[in-house]
Amino acid sequence: GKKSLYIEGPFLQTEVVNRNGRKYMKESMAREVNRYINEYVSKNRAFGELGHPDTPSINLDRVSHLTTSLREDGNDWIGKAKILDTPMGNIVKSLLEGGASIGVSSRGMGSLKSVNGVNIVQDDFHLATAADIVADPSAPNAFVQGIMEGKEWMLVNGVWTEQKDRKS
Repeated sequence: GKKSLYIEGPFLQTEVVNRNGRKYMKESMAREVNRYINEYVSKNRAFGELGHPDTPSINLDRVSHLTTSLREDGNDWIGKAKILDTPMGNIVKSLLEGGASIGVSSRGMGSLKSVNGVNIVQDDFHLATAADIVADPSAPNAFVQGIMEGKEWMLVNGVWTEQKDRKS
């Protein structure tokens, strides 16, 4: 049967200044991620797009993946997303199978407060999507790996490699 392709890795990072000069505080992000999980991930509505539009609205014609889980890991949230059989999802699949390194970037709205030249994201932050797929993420470690359904196989430099001792 047809196997599903997933991406997995750090989707959200806190307590570090990203390339956009922003810093997300862990407490604020945790509160917002929990809301996002309850309202979107748990209801199969956590869509992401290929590319990173400037608006908070999800454009269904650009959807490439569906975030299926987010779990806290220190100051990061590790996400897993299923690549969908859409035109944009098929582009992502081709990129991964070609050995491309892709990243993810969250999309949201909120106010900023400048502290010593760093824009601190404030408590009114609202997460629109946990991850859009991008070529150059702003979070320092937000690069993801392709994984075939069941986590038995991982795409490593464009080659499917069996992972015998991989933990969930």
